[in-house]
Amino acid sequence: MFKNFLLGVFMVLLLQSCVQKTIQIAENGSTEYTVVIDKYLKDDETTSKAADQLQKYLNEITGANIPIANEGDFIATTPKIFLGLAQEENMPGQKIVIETIENDLMITGGSPIAIQNAVYEFLENHLGCRWYAPNAEEIPVIKKLEIPEIHYQYLPDITTRTVHSRLFYENTAFADKHKVTHTAFPKYVPQARVHTFHRFLPEEVFYEEFPEYYALRGDQRLPTQLCLTNEAVLQIVKDSVAALLARNPEASVISVSQDDNQQHCLCTDCKKIDEEEGSPAGTMVRFVNKVAEAFPEKTISTLAYQYTRKPPKTAPRENVLVTLCSIECDRSAPIAEKCIDFTNDLRGWGTLTDNIRIWDYTTQFTNFLAPFPNLHTLQPNVQLFRDNNARWIFEQHSNNPSELFELRSYLTAKLLWNPDLDMDTLIEEFTDGYYGQAGRYIREYIDLIHSELERDDAFFLFLYGDPSEAFASFLSPELLDRYVQLFDQAEVAVADRPEIVNRVKMARMSIDYAVLEASRKGISNDYRLLVVDENGKKKVNPILAPILDNFMATSQKNNITLMNEMGYTVTEYGANYLSALEVSKKPNIATGKKVVSLTKPKKYANENPMVLTDGALGGSSFYANWLGYEGDDMEVIIDLEAPQIISTATMAFLQVTNHVVFFPTSVAYYGSNDKQDYTLLAELQNPNPLEKTSKVNDIHYFDARFKPQNIRYIKVVAKNTKTPYWHHAAGLPSWVFADEIIIN
Repeated sequence: MFKNFLLGVFMVLLLQSCVQKTIQIAENGSTEYTVVIDKYLKDDETTSKAADQLQKYLNEITGANIPIANEGDFIATTPKIFLGLAQEENMPGQKIVIETIENDLMITGGSPIAIQNAVYEFLENHLGCRWYAPNAEEIPVIKKLEIPEIHYQYLPDITTRTVHSRLFYENTAFADKHKVTHTAFPKYVPQARVHTFHRFLPEEVFYEEFPEYYALRGDQRLPTQLCLTNEAVLQIVKDSVAALLARNPEASVISVSQDDNQQHCLCTDCKKIDEEEGSPAGTMVRFVNKVAEAFPEKTISTLAYQYTRKPPKTAPRENVLVTLCSIECDRSAPIAEKCIDFTNDLRGWGTLTDNIRIWDYTTQFTNFLAPFPNLHTLQPNVQLFRDNNARWIFEQHSNNPSELFELRSYLTAKLLWNPDLDMDTLIEEFTDGYYGQAGRYIREYIDLIHSELERDDAFFLFLYGDPSEAFASFLSPELLDRYVQLFDQAEVAVADRPEIVNRVKMARMSIDYAVLEASRKGISNDYRLLVVDENGKKKVNPILAPILDNFMATSQKNNITLMNEMGYTVTEYGANYLSALEVSKKPNIATGKKVVSLTKPKKYANENPMVLTDGALGGSSFYANWLGYEGDDMEVIIDLEAPQIISTATMAFLQVTNHVVFFPTSVAYYGSNDKQDYTLLAELQNPNPLEKTSKVNDIHYFDARFKPQNIRYIKVVAKNTKTPYWHHAAGLPSWVFADEIIIN
């Protein structure tokens, strides 16, 4: 009998030990708990801010006002939520620990920033808080808050996490919640963050007197890059670095890095080193190592970018930070699948140094608002970087709003903190939380556009591409119809919630943009600028006005100002589109007429001169309906098929200066009836000759009026503007891009 009693007691104790303990933080707005700050951190601003945020959100969740006290002032008669440094020996600065001990909740870390991260980790993963955007959060209401026993610790593999999004830069509290940096270049000297060669030796100061400081290209020294074997250059750079560090004593990192072009020095001494090293990164690493040797207490950042991406044989010094850039990669699939060269270079640098920073890209920079279905690549790419010892990752969004901007910012931040989270869950969590009842339709759009891209194995999703490339793929007319339908359904689903409708409208701007561009190009009977009415007359496509109006109104309401990284504004886009509608309505006797190019076009518009009379109009990107000529004048002849009285000629030209696309210096129109002897009808000079301050992205119509004449053949000659010595592409041929010619 006694044995049975003992057995019973033992079983009760065993069962009690197996039952998870809980602590009750608050009930019905009351609490016995105090938030207690570590006595060693009582004056630390980051820890105090974390305590304030914990107090704020616990109040919103439970209704209880939990007081905050410093450890030295707290009398331990009631339970506490402790914020402090973990007692673990050699605790990594980024490590967080959340645990319950008796009735206390201990939120600790290896540093104040880790404590702050631990607070938000607790609020999010243990209490269910969600922060979708600076103005959109989801905070549960819990009358009786009980916390089950916790023994959780986490050390993030990626220790410096940056998402290039103004959502984080302009809202530092939001950045803290997602554990990402407040700025693009934390700890850097502000004046020397990237592409710094021209800052250390500006060509305006040195080039005329000391051309030998700069890159030898062919038989000419050009201020595209520096000559890295010139000892005077090394000394000037050291002096500049010293001066900048002295002016910015709080900074610990400074960039000594190539300018944004591939025109590196090919002098005998530089070539010899690069050949020995097996890469142009050889001269770079040897040069930067010498700079780093002079500043052992600072970090010297440099680039493994374009021509320096392949690793050399010489290892960077310990205080050299190598920033490896993935700019060339196809974004239609993970980098490890479709960008093997980059993957090999990443692994190669990993054998030379543990000090690697990744500069990755997530947005189409020529068209921020274009559909860019690469969300399925974000996780495997971050995992690739993590698995190859990259501890500092900079994910370059557009900074300014781009397609699904809030979702992209949210997902990327989450993955930088924990690359192994479940992506489907993250996307569903966000779309349901941020878009409410419209979320299912936006999620269906995301799934559909990504699956359509995955079906097209040959598609190269490029950072500097254009939606026009996808009109035979994931932006076909049939798919555009479906996307439009999904966004229409999304708006209806939340019609009674104006704030959510606005979020849906921001999300659909990408599809509206795709429809506008599809119509500009005239990809189908439904998607074109002009349609034929019941009387056989041409009129502006009636779908366009409401789409353009909504696009412009949504952008204005939400401070969405830029179309691309070249500074082309949404306002300019709207004006240009209205201009395109007016141009399309003009009578044009050249439409559909045969065009012969006397000089050879290259690469774009299928090199087909008939693009100049096809009725479709080019936009701000040279991918869309522009005929291009590299390093040559454009010279074309249009056959009007019979002599006709004409008095005007107009042709559009594109400028994208950072891509070496310039307006022609002049455009001349000639007329003939025998295709042999031509008479000059008009010659127009470029009213805005190329300068350093020229508008980066622009369209200009060279409009000519002349005395009415009876003419069959029109010849157009556009003179190429040569690349000036001061341009980053000095020594390379420039482009002329032309579109529709209008003759009347």
